[in-house]
Amino acid sequence: MFTKKIFIALAVITMMAVSAPQAKAKQDILFGGASIVGVYYQVALQISNIMNRHQGSDYNYIGRPTGGSVFNINALERGAFDFGVAQSDRNWQAYNGAAEWDGKPIKSLRSVFSMHPETVMLVARQDSNINKVEDIKGKRVNIGNPGSGQRGNAMDVLRIYGIDPGSDFRAEGLQHHEAARALVDRNIDAFFYTIGNPSAAIEEPATSVDINMVHINSPGIKEMVAERPYYIMTSIPGGTYRGIDEDIETYAVTATVVTNENVPDQVVYDMVKTVFENLDELKGSHAAFRNLNVEEMLQGLSAPLHPGAEKYYKEQGWM
Repeated sequence: MFTKKIFIALAVITMMAVSAPQAKAKQDILFGGASIVGVYYQVALQISNIMNRHQGSDYNYIGRPTGGSVFNINALERGAFDFGVAQSDRNWQAYNGAAEWDGKPIKSLRSVFSMHPETVMLVARQDSNINKVEDIKGKRVNIGNPGSGQRGNAMDVLRIYGIDPGSDFRAEGLQHHEAARALVDRNIDAFFYTIGNPSAAIEEPATSVDINMVHINSPGIKEMVAERPYYIMTSIPGGTYRGIDEDIETYAVTATVVTNENVPDQVVYDMVKTVFENLDELKGSHAAFRNLNVEEMLQGLSAPLHPGAEKYYKEQGWM
């Protein structure tokens, strides 16, 4: 009799467990950034934080450090990420089958929105006597790790200035955080960097050594910018970094949040809606984001818009 009662009780508990409503499983969303000291990683991290705060019942966003723009675009194509951050020039090249994607365009690439402008910089130790781009000849200079947008920008600058990284100087392929440390340790004389300002990767070495920042504004650079819609001429205001008192003229790309056409419309819509409804929160999360505004965030999109993003923009009357 006792055994029968136990059996009945267990049966009732089992039936209750089966009939009870099941909690909806969160959807994991992977968001690729770049080096942990770069602003791209902050884009992925801070948007992930906002999504987890406001949409945490439905999504579990994970911001990941990565190798940069090219890595992120290729990962999106493979379905390894749901979102990524990439330079506007790299998006254009990937979608149109240029540069690393020559003859193999990634037509599945989709734009979501733009973030901050990113300046192309050449930062040198002051004692290296690098005062103009041509002065890097015979020096040790980091041009960025393979697969990064930074490296592509560095190669464009070198081509326009007629400098060969194979013979004119010793080229290194370090990631951002490695380059900053190498500059302080005298393992390199200078490094190219494409980043939003201010950046910890430049602020940190500037507190340890005297640095110089080089103008990248030759007629050839200005001609390239005029020919390519994803570039703009800009300047880094004096005082942004310790020891750099004058404005530094250079050119810039736009950091863009991108995705794959196969990511569901609802996922993209929810992310875009949440970001724009909490834009002040995003602007306050990092110094590079403080000037974000809706108009500029819908510019510089060099791959087609994802339908989920387009739906939200049309609802707001922005398109």
